[in-house]
Amino acid sequence: MQTDRVRPDVSVVLPTYNRAGILPGAIEGLLTQSLEPARYEIIVVDNNSSDGTRRVVESFVGRLPLVRYVFESRQGIAFARNAGISAAAAPIIAFTDDDVRVARDWVSTILRVLADHPEVACVGGKVLPDWRGPWPEWLTREHWAPLALLDYGDAPVYVTADRRLCLITANVAYRREVFDRIGMFAPHMMWLSDHEILVRLWRARGQGLYWPQLSAIAEIAPQRMRRRYHRRWHRRHGRFAAIMHDEDFERTKVGHFLGVPAHLYRRLAAELVGWMVDTLRRDRPHAFSHELGLWSSLAFLGARWREFLSGHYVPTRR
Repeated sequence: MQTDRVRPDVSVVLPTYNRAGILPGAIEGLLTQSLEPARYEIIVVDNNSSDGTRRVVESFVGRLPLVRYVFESRQGIAFARNAGISAAAAPIIAFTDDDVRVARDWVSTILRVLADHPEVACVGGKVLPDWRGPWPEWLTREHWAPLALLDYGDAPVYVTADRRLCLITANVAYRREVFDRIGMFAPHMMWLSDHEILVRLWRARGQGLYWPQLSAIAEIAPQRMRRRYHRRWHRRHGRFAAIMHDEDFERTKVGHFLGVPAHLYRRLAAELVGWMVDTLRRDRPHAFSHELGLWSSLAFLGARWREFLSGHYVPTRR
C-alpha cells in the first residue's frame, strides 16, 4: 500500500530471473540516481527464480527510493514486465534489465524528455556493451540485436510507422496510458515482445522517440559471444516474426505462397547464394551473416507453413 507517501513520477520495472549474483549492481545503479528519491520507485519482479533473488531484493528494503518486490510465477519476460506494470504507481513506467547499468541521470532524463515531447508515447536510448574480452571478428554491429544492444547514432530520431526502429526494454520508458490504450506486452511473442508492442503503438497512430543521451551499459555474458547463441536467437526471431504478422513485413506486390510473402522466398535464395559465395571466398564474417539470414528465413517459413497447413492462417490486412 502507498497511501502514506506521495505518488512517484516514475516507476522503474526491473524483471529478473536467477541472477542474484549480478542483481545488486543493477539495483544500486537505480538507487543512486540524481533525481530526488521520493519522485521514483523501483519494482523488482522476480520471475519465479530458484536462487537467492528474494533475499537480495529484501536487503534493499528500507532504503530510498522505495524498492518493492513482486513475484511472478508465470515464466516469461512479458509476464514479468506486465506484473511490474500492474504494480506500478506512477504515470511513467521505465524498464531496464538485471544485466544493465543505467546512467546516473537516467530517470531524470526520462522525465525531462517526456515532459518536453508530449507528442511521443515512449522514449528509449542507447544500450552499449560492457565486454572486456577479445571481440570476435565476425561480431560487427550488424549482430548487436541478439546482444540486446542498440545505437542509432547521436541525434534524436522519431520512431514511427514510417521509421520503424525498435526501442528495447533494456532502456525504455512508456507513459502508462499507452498500456491502457493498446494493452500490455504480449506473452506469446516472447523474444519479439519489444517490437510487437511498438507495432501495436504504430497501428494506433502513436510514436516513440530515440534519445541518444538516455544511455545504459549492458554486461555481455560470454555465451552470447558464441556463434551458436546467435544461430539460436535468429531461429527464434524468425519463428516469432511469422507469428506476429506485421503488416509492413507482409506487404508484397507479388502475393503470398503457402501463407508466406513472396519477398521472403527471394530473400532466402539471396542469403543462400551469398553464403555459398562468401564461404568459397573464405570470407567468414560475411558468410556467417548470410547463414544467420538463412536460419531466420527458414524458421519463418517453417512456422508460417505449419500455420497455413493447419488451417489457422489468416491473411494479414494490408
